[in-house]
Amino acid sequence: MTRRCCRFLRTQAEAARFVGSICTGALVLGAAGLLRGKKATTHWAWTDLLIPLGAIPTKGRVVRDGKFMTGGGVTAGIDFALTIAAELAGQDVAEGIQLGIEYAPAPPFDAGSPDTARPELVATARAGMAGVRVQREARVAKVAAGCESRSSSLHPHRNPGRPIRDDVSGRGTGPSRVS
Repeated sequence: MTRRCCRFLRTQAEAARFVGSICTGALVLGAAGLLRGKKATTHWAWTDLLIPLGAIPTKGRVVRDGKFMTGGGVTAGIDFALTIAAELAGQDVAEGIQLGIEYAPAPPFDAGSPDTARPELVATARAGMAGVRVQREARVAKVAAGCESRSSSLHPHRNPGRPIRDDVSGRGTGPSRVS
C-alpha cells in the first residue's frame, strides 16, 4: 500500500461518520494506522495479523469500535451491510432490506467457523492457505515496521515515517466509507 493511499484513507476517516471493511479489508485499515487500539475482526484465518497493526482482534461477524466497523469473512458482509443500514436509516428499514433479500441464513453444515468445524477440516483449510499466509505475514511485518516509526496521528504529513508500499491484504474486499 502506498503512502498516498494511507494518507487518503486517513483523510477520509477524519470526516467519515463510519469507516468500515469486510474480510481482509481490516488489514488495509490497519496498515493505514486506523485500527490502532481498536477492536476489529477479519476472516478467521487472518485475525492474528491484526495484532502487529495495533488492532485488538475480536471475534464476531461485525465488530464496532466507535466509528470503525469491521466484518468477518466475506459472508459477514451482509450482516455488516444490515448493521450499517440500521445505523443510517433505522432498524425497520434494515429489517425490510433483510426481508427483501430473503436473508435467513440456514447453512446445511455447522462448519462456518474454526470453533464449529471439525479439527481435520480446519487443518486442511489452514494448509490450503499456507502459501498466502506466508505472503500476508511478510506484508504485515513490513507495514508494522513502518507503523512503529509513525505517530498515531491521523495526519501523516506531521510525521511521515517510512512509506508503505505493499498491498497488505493480497485479495479480498477493501475498506469502504459511509458518511
